[in-house]
Amino acid sequence: MDRKRLLGDFLRARREAVNLEDTGLTCIGRRRTPGLRREEVAMLAGVSNDYYVRLEQGRERRPSEQVLNALARALRLDDAATEHLYELAYPRPRPRPVCREEQVSRRLLHLLRLCDAAPAFIVGRWMDMLATNRLADALCDGLDHNDNLLRMCFLSPQAPTFFPEWEAAAATKVAQLRAIAGTDPEDPFLPLLVDELSDQSADFMRLWARHDVLPRQVERKHFYHPLVGDLMFSYETFTAKSAPGQQLVVCQAEPGSASEDALAALARLRPAVTPP
Repeated sequence: MDRKRLLGDFLRARREAVNLEDTGLTCIGRRRTPGLRREEVAMLAGVSNDYYVRLEQGRERRPSEQVLNALARALRLDDAATEHLYELAYPRPRPRPVCREEQVSRRLLHLLRLCDAAPAFIVGRWMDMLATNRLADALCDGLDHNDNLLRMCFLSPQAPTFFPEWEAAAATKVAQLRAIAGTDPEDPFLPLLVDELSDQSADFMRLWARHDVLPRQVERKHFYHPLVGDLMFSYETFTAKSAPGQQLVVCQAEPGSASEDALAALARLRPAVTPP
């Protein structure tokens, strides 16, 4: 991650992802790369080609709000990607130094203990699994690298089976990491995770280069557990005000569904432990 080029790299990736026909422009001549050309983005945004080239090359990193809005329209960015664009152009100052060892919020731990009927876990700012309940442990039992959601998805040999819709699950996690990166471009530890995953996974490199952005939200997840079969969950995410970057994630099965029955079977395999 070259922090000086984050804005330019994002613009280039989004430019290459735009369908020419959707812009109303006419294709003239052969194209060696997908998406829009630089001069086409400049024209659609109402800026000079030289200025736009400087933006992509990282020689201009503070475009005005008017230019950012014009670029968002030209590149057909959704709300999340537009917010990410603004964060890259005008990063927020970090209020305090970031510590790699995250202290789990007591309030989140208390809530986690109350979530006994569904898999639940606390995830940190770098997608580390900071704490889990018994059903989350049972769900991820046997998976390598289950200390981090990204490592589990990209480095665990069992991941393609555990995630039947692996490509969608992987793309979502990478897009969420991009959203995290935009909130603090000066984060000293995030590049270490990106470099580690890039060195060990060509799929991560491919998805990271797309610069897709997706904040955490209500999601539908499909898992396959070797003992109970398919599980369909909706994810609910709760952010802790007292612990920036930490979130409580709860997996819920649809009442009366086969997934609820499978989850009950999983709970019987991992009974609750009564404190002494």
